[in-house]
Amino acid sequence: MVMEEGMCEVDAPPLRVLLVSAGASHSVALLSGNVVCSWGRGEDGQLGHGDTDDRLLPTKLSALDGQDITRVTCGADHTMACSESDKAVYSWGWGDFGRLGHGDHSDMLIPRPIKALQGLMLQQVACGDSHCLAVTMDSHVLSWGRNQNGQLGLGTIEDSLVPQKIQNFEGIPIKMVAAGAEHSVAITEDGNLYAWGWGRYGNLGLGDRNDRMLPEKVTVDGDKIRMVACGWRHTICVSSSGGLYTHGWGKYGQLGHGDFEDHLGPRKVQALSHKLISQVSGGWRHSMVLTSSGELLGWGWNKFGQIGVGNNIDCCSPMHVNFPRNQNVRHISCGWRHTIAVTELDNVYSWGRGANGQLGTGKTIDRNVPTIIDAFSVDGCSEQQIESSKPYASSGKLLSSLSERYAVVPDETASGSQPTTLEEEYKHDTSVPGNDVN
Repeated sequence: MVMEEGMCEVDAPPLRVLLVSAGASHSVALLSGNVVCSWGRGEDGQLGHGDTDDRLLPTKLSALDGQDITRVTCGADHTMACSESDKAVYSWGWGDFGRLGHGDHSDMLIPRPIKALQGLMLQQVACGDSHCLAVTMDSHVLSWGRNQNGQLGLGTIEDSLVPQKIQNFEGIPIKMVAAGAEHSVAITEDGNLYAWGWGRYGNLGLGDRNDRMLPEKVTVDGDKIRMVACGWRHTICVSSSGGLYTHGWGKYGQLGHGDFEDHLGPRKVQALSHKLISQVSGGWRHSMVLTSSGELLGWGWNKFGQIGVGNNIDCCSPMHVNFPRNQNVRHISCGWRHTIAVTELDNVYSWGRGANGQLGTGKTIDRNVPTIIDAFSVDGCSEQQIESSKPYASSGKLLSSLSERYAVVPDETASGSQPTTLEEEYKHDTSVPGNDVN
């Protein structure tokens, strides 16, 4: 069929975005019809298109065609996708520290199934900065990747190149997991919260700044927890009675308590006491929550407009985010410095940092208000506006590790010694462009 420019084939229904996930500087979406799209920074292969190019617009990931993908999840610079029918988990992107789970440190430019997870029925996969967690349908928890602060929960600080079972959760039914930069959390079926890994800012919620190599139970006002998310160094959880609690790093107001202080234990966000929270998401230094009525609120670091309230001023209390036509929101995801939302009208909006095209608008400028991603607009023909990546038959491996490009790792100074004070440590946030740090 020949179509004139700008016309759409009426028989082809527009693709509907089911969910989105945002990484450090890239974004991924799962669409109806088993279509996976990615865009943004591609330097580490995290887009899965077989190269290291940035993409300014959503691009269909051809390597996953026909794989019946049901979930996608972004780490900082890597990506995971789950297929229920094939009982497979695919990973790609930066491979240092074994975060891809393939048994080595190699980077992958296209999706590759994780052999150790083949055949397992998974209910969830969570990605942090350099480590990952998975929960099986029979409630086993596995972890892999970087482990310098015990974030794998294995009782050691040795990295794991393949998924390993967290033995301390044997016999404890786990409902949900979440991963931050160097810490991890889990909720049991009966509402108990556990945390482990790096605790320097109180992000474990255990009342101190110590690391934990094994999961430890967290007390949240004696209440049960039904939902949890991690920011880079803070934790957000929702109780069964509807209360929203945060703890950890608070220098940029990301905890929402009206101050810029760290909090070592879960503290209720009083400004949201009368809201019923349906979804939470944590960014590098900002937080977003979605209410049951479709209202979106955000707070924290706002240098690039990632809160979406029309300015670039950090805020330490929840702020309401407005959408065109007063659209309600049904799904959100925070990246490090950008945010993506799907509305109930099936439109997709993004805002915040845009330097690598992670907003999907075709430009590399920042936005401080929700901006529609035209490629997914239900008012047009999204399928005709989404290009496909070229199919690749190769393994997608790079010839050398990218560690040479990222010689400095989180929380280490140039000499390799640990910062002596928290304020000194703030100056050594890495894996981030220098002009993004402050």
